[in-house]
Amino acid sequence: MNEMKDRIATYIKMVENALEQTECQKSSLNKEESDLINLAKLYLEDSKYYLEKEDLVTSLATISYAEGLLDALARLGKLKIEWKREKRKKVLITGTFDILHEGHIRLIEEASKLGDVYVIVSRDVNAKKNKGREVIFPENSRLKIVSSIKNVKMAMLGDENDYLKKVIEVSPDIIVLGPDQKFGEEQLKEELKKRGLNNVEVIRLKNRFNDFYPNSSTQVILEVMKKFCI
Repeated sequence: MNEMKDRIATYIKMVENALEQTECQKSSLNKEESDLINLAKLYLEDSKYYLEKEDLVTSLATISYAEGLLDALARLGKLKIEWKREKRKKVLITGTFDILHEGHIRLIEEASKLGDVYVIVSRDVNAKKNKGREVIFPENSRLKIVSSIKNVKMAMLGDENDYLKKVIEVSPDIIVLGPDQKFGEEQLKEELKKRGLNNVEVIRLKNRFNDFYPNSSTQVILEVMKKFCI
């Protein structure tokens, strides 16, 4: 719901900007055309009202009406409008994603609130080094699973030797770290600057999602062993 609300808010800003562009063009319009602009303004205000009330369906409908009126006048040559669609930020997360669980999904959901989510999936050899055990699912399987998750725009395997190589290729605006990831925020930013990425925002989720169990791949493995291994 929050993601949809954010998208509608962005849509409203775009239409609001278009209406601002009409102010200097009003003198060339007849009464009927001016009335359509005023109607678009009313739809805009309605959309803001319904968004505040969290009636997202009505908010989306009314802002669509406003855009439609302005677009029709532009297509008829009555207005010149430059539609300024806000570019979504690239948000990067990394992980092994070996045994997918709710914590992974919620991490992706949190990241998607900030922009389009790109995921670097750890290679088998690196995952073994980091976790001290073999992974359950091989890297290509983990990549395919993560790629199919809602809100993931693109997933890719990391580099076996250079953990920043794929980060540089993605060139994210934001990197979201989980609470247990070992990278220090400032250290990571310094390493990125050395590689030419100077304006990356690094955000760390402060707390693990603890309102469900099991909330880690290790806990999943232990639960399976407890329930099914004699």
